[in-house]
Amino acid sequence: MFNRNRGLRRMAAIASISSLVAGCGVLSSDTPDDEGPIVLGTTSAPSTLDPAASWDSSWELFRNIYQTLLAYPDGATTPEPDAAEECGFTDSSNQVYRCELREGLTFSNGDPLDAAAVKHSIDRIRTIEVNGGPAGLLSSLDRVQAPSDREVVFHLNKADATFPFVLATPAMSIVSPEEYPADELRKDGEILGSGPYNLESYEDGKKAELVKNDRYKGFAEHKNSAVTVRYFADSASMVKALRSKRIDLTYRGLAAGDIVALQSKNSQEEIQIVEGSGTDINYLVFNPNDPMANKKPVRQAVAQIVDRAAIAHKVYKDTVVPLYSMVPKGLTGHTTPFFDDFGEPDVGKARKILAEAGITTPVPLTFWYTTDRYGSETALEFKELKRQLEESGLFEITLKSRPWKTYVAGYQKGEYPVFGRGWSPDFPDPDNFIAPFVGEQNALGTPYPATRITSDLLPSSRRESDRGNVVKQFEEAQEILVKDARLLPLWQGRQYVGASNDISGAERAMDPSTIMMMWELHRKTSW
Repeated sequence: MFNRNRGLRRMAAIASISSLVAGCGVLSSDTPDDEGPIVLGTTSAPSTLDPAASWDSSWELFRNIYQTLLAYPDGATTPEPDAAEECGFTDSSNQVYRCELREGLTFSNGDPLDAAAVKHSIDRIRTIEVNGGPAGLLSSLDRVQAPSDREVVFHLNKADATFPFVLATPAMSIVSPEEYPADELRKDGEILGSGPYNLESYEDGKKAELVKNDRYKGFAEHKNSAVTVRYFADSASMVKALRSKRIDLTYRGLAAGDIVALQSKNSQEEIQIVEGSGTDINYLVFNPNDPMANKKPVRQAVAQIVDRAAIAHKVYKDTVVPLYSMVPKGLTGHTTPFFDDFGEPDVGKARKILAEAGITTPVPLTFWYTTDRYGSETALEFKELKRQLEESGLFEITLKSRPWKTYVAGYQKGEYPVFGRGWSPDFPDPDNFIAPFVGEQNALGTPYPATRITSDLLPSSRRESDRGNVVKQFEEAQEILVKDARLLPLWQGRQYVGASNDISGAERAMDPSTIMMMWELHRKTSW
């Protein structure tokens, strides 16, 4: 999806935050900004405008244009009603979830938004079932009912205490049955939503112009009247635009070198850095259909050689930290199984793993990465991985890359032997760092049965409304992932926003799934 997070008062997803500019106060404004749109820069352009197709950073745009039944007001750590007036489980087994909509909801064109529209929006995700799309989030859903205009009832096929978190994801955006077909994606490139903003104009890969939606009914309180999002190919061009005041702030994609440079900037430069710890992760995926990547000893040997600390220091200049589990530090049940099982990088141990399996070296592998999704360091990261593995004498690595849109299509078709992905949480729970990557239908497009996880551990954890009681299930799930070595975690990110000194609200604008709530941004009216 991508640098999606960023003290903030959010549990796990955003642990702390501080402005690094002395004397730069953060003041609130009682009236929306009237000095033109806030201009936001990012390297993370949407891959689609249809929520039924997206399980990625397209959500950043969706959160601000579409509406969901539940979402996260500033400071919330659990979902609260937005399009809904109230929601809750109606049974003790966490299998029937009911929402009542706010009265008088409409889409931005004035058409009514009712329970039938909500049912249509959820049903079409499962009907269309885009490979690697958000249908995987709805594995516990049996059926949706709309008994009345304002009442929606979700019947689950098993207990799922995380279901409210799923409904709060932008994948569950409410769309109009008149504009969005029930059995195929919308193809005209248009958007009709009911969220805080309307999409006034859109240039794919270049910019999105958002204006306040006066018909919106929800918890968001606009502190500006318009936001323009500009999409950049790399960090350098984005920072140049920030310094020349062509944009007001940056979000995703700041390169490590640019972060360091902005932190140590000239005192005359009117730029602030807002920093926070986050739960974004970066990892490698091994394709089980590739003749080499499907061999567990090959995967284990890679895991034994990869030096995460070197990647964090040399490539990312310590703006990220090494990660030894798919569940990041700060979330319930986090452990360090890859360090526990493999320890420090050791070529000798890797050689022994391959020799005992009778695998001839050097092992040829092709590593794929995307050129325009996770920041400017991605290419350097993969060159460092290639250096580490080839320096061992045990591997021969070919690097290949594609832009995000074609990259997604490639991994969903199973074209890549080994490929890089980043993950920003759909919601701040360890479930969301395990469930999306396992099962026949998952976010990676490569089936990973992991039956013990999918049939036992996840269902058991989802019966627990108190998420502090799921530690044992997720500790075991992490052990299974390290034994299989199908996924290799590399690092956990910190979050950085670069902004002009006259911009306020960035420290409040990140929800727990690290998506920017653009309505919180405004220009300072006093000092």
